[in-house]
Amino acid sequence: MSVFGDRRRPHPFVEPVDVDPGWRDDGGVRLNVVLVEPEIPQNTGTIARLCAATACVLHLVEPLGFDVSDRTLRRAGLDYWQHVTVFVHESFGALQDAYPGARFWYTSKKARVLYTRARFRPDDFIVFGKETTGLPPDLLDVNSERSLAIPMFGPVRSLNLANAVSIVLYEALRQLRGF
Repeated sequence: MSVFGDRRRPHPFVEPVDVDPGWRDDGGVRLNVVLVEPEIPQNTGTIARLCAATACVLHLVEPLGFDVSDRTLRRAGLDYWQHVTVFVHESFGALQDAYPGARFWYTSKKARVLYTRARFRPDDFIVFGKETTGLPPDLLDVNSERSLAIPMFGPVRSLNLANAVSIVLYEALRQLRGF
């Protein structure tokens, strides 16, 4: 018997659930993750790996704070790069022009709508700003009804970009894929 109790029984605070094997199938649901002017290659590589794990498309908006052949970018994405669809756009306007009629969600600590209140749809674009400054205020002002916040408490100014993408992306996937 371990100090943690009998490991053959579920923890008293955890209710065992039968996992639907269909959760591994993306069901044709595609979401788009947009990084506007990302600065840190390790974050972008980690997010690329997240996109590979979730069958989401990654869009990078220039200027990038690194070269796409950067060793740390490649290392953070490990050997999953061949499983990620990545598009690089010259500007955010060029991205919008490439997908007329697309629905965009914008993330910011300054937004007034919690990310859990959004009702995501397949093919939505979830937009994240650069690590140091976030998205431009004028973009958020014009799109305030589609701007989402992750609640933070205490003295922390911001979350790591890859963590923020994970939080919002998995909420969207929970809604769309049912897990």
